[in-house]
Amino acid sequence: MRSYFMMLLMLASTTSWAQTDSSKINQLRVGLDFMTHGEICGGGMPRTDHKTLEVEDQSRFILGRTRINMDYQRSGLQVHAVIQNKAIWGANGNQSLNLYEGWAKITAKNGLFAQLGRVALSYDDERIIGPNDFAVANKTHDVARVGYEGHGHKAHVILAYNQNNENVYNGTYYVNGAQPYKTMQTVWYHYDVPNFPLGASLLFMNMGLQAGTNDTKEWDYKTNSARTVYQQMYGGYVNYHPKHLKLEGSYYRQAGKLVTPSLTAAKIDAWMASVKAVVSPTDKYGFTVGYDYLSGDDFVPDLYGGRFGMINHEVYRGFAPLYGSNKKFYGIMDYFYESAYVHSFTPGLQNVFIGPYYKPNAKFACQAMYHYMAVATKVSNLDRTLGHCIDLQVSYQFSKDIVLAAGYTQMMGTETMKRLKQDDSSQQARWGWFSLVITPNLFTTKW
Repeated sequence: MRSYFMMLLMLASTTSWAQTDSSKINQLRVGLDFMTHGEICGGGMPRTDHKTLEVEDQSRFILGRTRINMDYQRSGLQVHAVIQNKAIWGANGNQSLNLYEGWAKITAKNGLFAQLGRVALSYDDERIIGPNDFAVANKTHDVARVGYEGHGHKAHVILAYNQNNENVYNGTYYVNGAQPYKTMQTVWYHYDVPNFPLGASLLFMNMGLQAGTNDTKEWDYKTNSARTVYQQMYGGYVNYHPKHLKLEGSYYRQAGKLVTPSLTAAKIDAWMASVKAVVSPTDKYGFTVGYDYLSGDDFVPDLYGGRFGMINHEVYRGFAPLYGSNKKFYGIMDYFYESAYVHSFTPGLQNVFIGPYYKPNAKFACQAMYHYMAVATKVSNLDRTLGHCIDLQVSYQFSKDIVLAAGYTQMMGTETMKRLKQDDSSQQARWGWFSLVITPNLFTTKW
């Protein structure tokens, strides 16, 4: 941890940061963000291993989220804070008040910057790192971020070290935090080609996760702390966007050690690839088509009673999208990465998707998307097809700070889906939702 701050101090001592100038404008903005989100789900609800428990086939709830956004800026400095409360309508008590974001950013005139605090990170198409806004609570990271942006180049270095509380001597055992990693180091580089609609990014992440518990064999007696194992993610993203066309492609690999649900460490060798095209003959309509492939584990035996059991692999090959906005890619319902298969089996995913969109004016937009879903690996005595999914979404912007969105999803699952989820209702699941977002700017002042 000391090395992280030493790097920041060295950067500050060798860089001419933009200083406060009394002739420059100080700006303070305070705003509110109200979201009211409702859902009704029929079928497809997660099941436990205790088959005697009755699980309701339908679920209905309304969730409210309130944020207070405060942003201060002056030459060379920006400070940002977001206080958030999230609660289901009718819930007892108020236990979800927290600091969603809170960071300070110092920027130099030559393009260098340093940022410290709790940040909602977003990179490229958000497949690997994104805030996942549809999840309502969203994802944030406590990080130190330094980098350079200018002349078509963007280079970021992100560093994190997580603890549950202060500890003078040794780091505490860390599993159930805001983010699962104990340490994280990320390097991201992006380049936009001058005078040409092409951009490309490279990403490398190294994450240290703690295996075992304080009283298991995963305890590291040399450091007198739980053993930390390291997992790497590396790959790239390309975006080519001439007029009336947008092409995207990505490829990532996972290596190193995986912490399994039993908190033991195992080797991982997984990968994913995707390609997507958005064709828009006019500004009012177009269509999207694409394909995702995420690797998975194979050879899962068919046990008694039709149940599937997870075997111990020497190398796990199930790709995990980590901290991405999964609902943007694998269907709004996202059966496969927001909720796991039974016994944490990871057979991977093939996702073929196609659908039109229509936006007749600046206020109204609608979209339909068809998904063909299949596992990436062979499953004993079953077809690879998981099912067919249709997503419908509409949105209407009443004003610059009031937006209403709604959607409906129908999943038509196969016998494979039923067996892997251990749930009859997974074959015919449906989901309707709405979100009303109101974001008034309370005041902005300059001096």
